[in-house]
Amino acid sequence: MAPIVPSGDDSHQQLLDSLDLTLMPRPFRNPHWGPSQRRNKNIKQIVAEASRKEASVIATQNNSGTSTPQPQSSVSTGSATPLPGSAQIHSSINQATQSLSTVVLERNMQASLSSGPMATYTNIESAPSLHPAHQHHYCDITGLPAPYTDPKSRLRYHNKEVFEVVRGLPQGVAERYLEARGAHVVLK
Repeated sequence: MAPIVPSGDDSHQQLLDSLDLTLMPRPFRNPHWGPSQRRNKNIKQIVAEASRKEASVIATQNNSGTSTPQPQSSVSTGSATPLPGSAQIHSSINQATQSLSTVVLERNMQASLSSGPMATYTNIESAPSLHPAHQHHYCDITGLPAPYTDPKSRLRYHNKEVFEVVRGLPQGVAERYLEARGAHVVLK
């Protein structure tokens, strides 16, 4: 039970009103909150953006005059005191570095334009591997890995249950599966 307070003293009631949390506004969301400015990108957007950057770097370096380094003067061979023209040496080293990066980018672009898609750090599109270790066989019926091949129909199958399906196929269906895989032989 609350202590009895004389009616002339309002200080206690004022203290209770100032500490009452029900009277304070409580917004649902922080007024300073905002949505994140970051946006997730899919791989196609990332590759397109990287190729655009690469093309713009090549274009700007070809037009800026930094693609041909200036001839170097004498280079110091480890002396403690810098040469009077050391600022020129540093600028020519910077130009040579920019020139080297331009040459690498140009060779990557020429190789990709001449021989089709090529696997690089900036290009993930490449032709499938033709190496025998990377060629996996898949079941013609289920699409699962196929360690077995039916000698009669030459269809690949995953397990015994699929083998029963392969042996129960009507005439001509096995040839259609082989044709879909690209292993169909037509004798004339």
